[in-house]
Amino acid sequence: MEKEKKLYLLWVTGNPISSEKMVLMYAINSMINNLWDEVHVIIWGASAKLAAENKLIQDQIEVALHHGVKVSACKGCVEQLGVKDKLQWLGVEVKSVGEELTKVLQEGYTVLTI
Repeated sequence: MEKEKKLYLLWVTGNPISSEKMVLMYAINSMINNLWDEVHVIIWGASAKLAAENKLIQDQIEVALHHGVKVSACKGCVEQLGVKDKLQWLGVEVKSVGEELTKVLQEGYTVLTI
């Protein structure tokens, strides 16, 4: 049985251009064009604040979710930054992601960090 092709985008940058033109654009287009079986975006650090405050980024998260991209955010980060409610309102799953990321890395899935 072939291993599922899963992509994890660890999104840590607060840079809006890189966030829109790389992280979210690639995630969305990967799902539209069936490049991966699953695409997961993990919001961690500065990206949480950007996602909570930038309307264009919020719109792109909505599009990503619409196309089946899984989007989650580091619970500790969003709580410390005071943006948990906003991200949950956007449809982002807020949870502890450290163990999940470790498992993904140990199992050899593709992880891009931006």
